This record gives sequence, structure tokens and C-alpha cells, in this order.
Amino acid sequence: MVKLSVIVTFYNVQQFVPDALRCLRANNRPEYEFLLMDDGSSDRTPQLLEEGVRTLPGARVVRRDHGGVSALRNAGIDASRGTYLTFMDGDDWMAPGYLDQLVRAMEELDVDFLRTDHVKCTGANREIVRAPHGRRGAVLAPRDCILPAERPSLVDYPNLPFGAYHRRTVDRGLLRMPEELRTAEDRLWAWRMHLNAGSVGVASLLGMHYRRDVSTSLTRIGDERQLDFVRSCELVFDMLAKDPEGERFLPKAIRQFCALVIFHLDQMDRFEPAVARRLKSVSAAALGRLPADTLNSVLDAMDIERSTKIRRLRWRSGGGSGTGNGTAAA
Repeated sequence: MVKLSVIVTFYNVQQFVPDALRCLRANNRPEYEFLLMDDGSSDRTPQLLEEGVRTLPGARVVRRDHGGVSALRNAGIDASRGTYLTFMDGDDWMAPGYLDQLVRAMEELDVDFLRTDHVKCTGANREIVRAPHGRRGAVLAPRDCILPAERPSLVDYPNLPFGAYHRRTVDRGLLRMPEELRTAEDRLWAWRMHLNAGSVGVASLLGMHYRRDVSTSLTRIGDERQLDFVRSCELVFDMLAKDPEGERFLPKAIRQFCALVIFHLDQMDRFEPAVARRLKSVSAAALGRLPADTLNSVLDAMDIERSTKIRRLRWRSGGGSGTGNGTAAA
């Protein structure tokens, strides 16, 4: 029986493949399988994977045409056989023994999904990042981990590799990633999990090391794909509109959207002029479609510098104070 499936995604990260394979070997167990998913890499990543799999028991290489990380993860989910699943990006690594700790936490709590802490690695710098929930080692209701709106909560911690997932989330269709989105797909996924899963737990594990500022990462690329965050957030709004508790959770979703808009506005220099103009227009249009009273309440609760950026974007784009009944002018 396969106890744990580890789905590792690679795309043109040849310089990091040896580290990734080394950490997987240090976590190997007979009851674990390793699905090495290559997204049509054009560098030496495929060759390195084929060479490395010979010394990694339980590993399989799955090559696909380039289709993005969501499609690649979904293919890994489809190919997996484990009772539990976890994920790693090919430019990241995990500490020796981490997977044993992850499985132990899943067995003890028996939750639908588990969230863990991680280590953010930027060059030689290391920063411990805690999952934003204080209660550890307990079975929690995922909906209870969405609010408050004005402070970080588990729904603000959407990275798929920072945790583990029970097979029943696969059977219920909750673990699959939205392939129509090229970025911010994990935001939509996190909301779906928190609204529909039955249980979640938080474990104080620090084995996953998340590498930042990698040149191939989409977060470093300033093209049209970045604008999918708007569509992702609007799909969350649509989901909440159909949910019995949607009105209660909407301020959190709006605050997330405003934070993402501000993040991209603060990095406008990386966008081509046409993309920058479109970023402002589609963001303003989405703001104009939100209920004005809820949006204004969210902005009133934000610090003045951040709220001013959103208010200025609305006014400059013709959105005024917003009505929630139409689209702001581009």
C-alpha cells in the first residue's frame, strides 16, 4: 500500500534538480511514491530526472507538454495512489525526515488537509514563516479559519506545498487545481477547500524550504498572465455569492483582492505599458462590480496609505464611490 504520494513539479529548473532529488532520497520510505512531473522543460531537467530516478526508489518521471503548474499538479493527482498527498516545487527542498513528520501528523489528526509552517529562502537569507493560526495539533472546522477579515488567517496561506491532503479530498474533487488560471490559482483553490472540506489541522513543522526570487517563477514575470489574479478573485466572489455564509466571508475576499491589486500597483515598473494600463482598468472594473458599502467598509478598516491607492484607482478610472451594480470605466 502506498501511504504517501509526493508530487514534485519541474519546469526548466536544471540547476535545482540535484538538490530536489537529494532531499527526496533523504525522505524515502518503501511506502512512499515520488511523482516527478516535468512540464515540457527545454533545458536539461528531463535528462537529470531520468538519471536521478534510478537511485530514488518509488519514483516515476511523468513528462507532459508545457501546460502550466495547475495542469501538471492535476496530472500528478490523477497518477497518485497514496492515502495522503503532498507537493513540492522542483526549485524547493525539504529537510530529512520531514515527510515522516507530515504523515505522522496526518495520522494523528485524521483531517482532510493539514497546513504547516515553512522556511522562506531568499539567496542566503532564511526566514521562518508560520501558518497564520495559533491553535496547533487540533481538528478545526475550515470555515472557522477564514475570518477575521482584517488579520491573516489560513485562507490567506494558499501555497499547496505547505501541507498534506487526505485521499478523500481527491475523491470529492477538492484538491484539483483550476487550470483556466495562469496565476493566483491557489487563491481560488484555498477558498474552495475552506468552504467545502470537513476538517483542517495546523502542525508546527518546518521541513519545507521555499525558494524565492527564482528567475523562472511566474511571480518574477510581468506579462499578461499576471492579470489572472483578477479573474481568480472574481471566481471567489461568485463562489461566495452562492454560499449561505457568503455575505459574512465577503469582506475577507475583498480585502485579499485589494491587497493583490496594491501588490501589483507597487510593482508597475516590471510591466509593459500596455499591460500596466490593462492592470489598472481590469482592477478598477472588478472593484466597480463589488457591493459599494462592503468595499467601503473594507477600505475604512485598512491603513490610509493602502486604502488611498484603491480609492484613487476607483476615482481615476471613473468608478467613483462604486455602486456594485455596474462596471467601472476603464
